[in-house]
Amino acid sequence: MHALTTLSAGITSALGTLPMNLASALQAADDEVRGGRLIKFVIESAVFVGMGLVLFMIAFFIMTKAAPFSVRKEIEEDQNTALGIVMGSVIIGLAIIIAAAIGE
Repeated sequence: MHALTTLSAGITSALGTLPMNLASALQAADDEVRGGRLIKFVIESAVFVGMGLVLFMIAFFIMTKAAPFSVRKEIEEDQNTALGIVMGSVIIGLAIIIAAAIGE
């Protein structure tokens, strides 16, 4: 019975502090918007999106030129699922690398 009372008290105390934590989070977000940090974050995000798209285009171009066959024909006309999986895997791998570089 004691464990149930302790659990109930813990839940009540956690829920009791939720509005205060939410209010402080909203205040911090408001301070960032007023300080111009939001604009900086939006610009940085747009730059990283642009760089990521350019890297994806370069990787796709290299994959299509390095293949000794027509990638378009193999995927669209011949329904080559294996090639589609390989191309998708390369793109996902590149996305993981870009995400790791952005996160640091």
